[in-house]
Amino acid sequence: MLTTPADGLPLPTTWRPLRLQTLVLIRWLAVIGQAIGVLFVAFGLGFPLPLLECLALIALSAVLNIVLVLRFGATHRPSAVLAAGQVAFDLCQLGGLLALTGGLQNPFSLLLLAPVSVSATTLPQRSTVIIALLAAVIASLLAVWHLPLPWAPDDRIVFNRIYVIGIWVSIICGVVFISAYTMRVAHDARQIADALAATELALAQRERLSALDGLAAAAAHELGTPLSTIALAAKEMRAEAEPGSDLAGDVELIIAQAARCRAILAKLRNLGNEGGDPFAAVPLTDLLAEVARPHEGHGKVILFYSEPSDGLPPVIQRSVGLLYGLGNLIENASDFARSTVEVESNWTPSEVTVTITDDGPGFAPELIARLGEPYLTSRPRDPHGPDANKPGGLGLGVFIAKTLLERTGARLAFDNVADDGHARVRIVWPRAAVEVEPTI
Repeated sequence: MLTTPADGLPLPTTWRPLRLQTLVLIRWLAVIGQAIGVLFVAFGLGFPLPLLECLALIALSAVLNIVLVLRFGATHRPSAVLAAGQVAFDLCQLGGLLALTGGLQNPFSLLLLAPVSVSATTLPQRSTVIIALLAAVIASLLAVWHLPLPWAPDDRIVFNRIYVIGIWVSIICGVVFISAYTMRVAHDARQIADALAATELALAQRERLSALDGLAAAAAHELGTPLSTIALAAKEMRAEAEPGSDLAGDVELIIAQAARCRAILAKLRNLGNEGGDPFAAVPLTDLLAEVARPHEGHGKVILFYSEPSDGLPPVIQRSVGLLYGLGNLIENASDFARSTVEVESNWTPSEVTVTITDDGPGFAPELIARLGEPYLTSRPRDPHGPDANKPGGLGLGVFIAKTLLERTGARLAFDNVADDGHARVRIVWPRAAVEVEPTI
């Protein structure tokens, strides 16, 4: 697995979306269709055509299917190179059949677009470009070299050259459009799928960490009773043991270790309070201080401001997504800040707003509208800072934070306070979506 430098989240090193069984099944369908078409033209319509050569090309596809299944197994997921090689073979095999049966004059020449579509949907961009170029070359060769179109021997058919050129142009345009459009749509879909998988992974990690607090408290509770029994029995033994004897020393050791265990269990019981119970409700200001605490003390100052316009701060219920999203944005701000991060909160009867501002280089202006998309470098490193030569990241952190906070009902906006930088993230919730009744 590959780890992004900015987010520390695993990403796939290779893209293997297809099972070999899928490619084999598509090829079997092509074999059956081609065989039916060739036999129907030869025996059903009685048109002359190079039957043996056509059947040999069709049999070659069938042999390839058998070899691939025996070699790798139907459930194997081929690499991009192997999958691209199979698509290129299918394209060449189809081109050979068309060359034997009329070239671009054959109405089935439209099928040259099918391998390009499969490649654009499932393969990397480089492979798709190669497949598209191969399709264009095959179409160009078929336009100038091919055997006559199978037709009735007594009826001569002649196609105007301009008509054939029009077919060639249409196929080339189809190759370009399908490869560009489908490849772009599939690429965006793959990015979203990978980023959502990373989001779920980050959320699962946070949930596991939160669960440890509950497990520790439960273990401390269960161990408390037997430990008290051991301590009580040890004290009774100390009263009966002779002072200065070996037994008295062992009893004192047991009592001391029991006291040490009680102190450890007390820490375990309070672990959830120290780290924050994920199911407790706290005021907004306390929640912000909690999520910012791990990022303090790294040479950056985090300042908190509140501008209440409706009494006391709203009481917010902790959730994994809320804590992770806010913490991620504050961490991102502290990473890029030169010296100071400001976290401002305010609330009205209808809305709760949190604004996170840093004094760093800011977001790249041309990318502000796209911030929150996965795998997007959000802004450059400070050109004057010690990390000037480090990459700006892949944008997964911002995507994850935005996704998790939007699940809580928030709306996020990104901008720069000044022309020279100072990035700002504004998070707004409907107050009813996050506020809970305070517990007494």
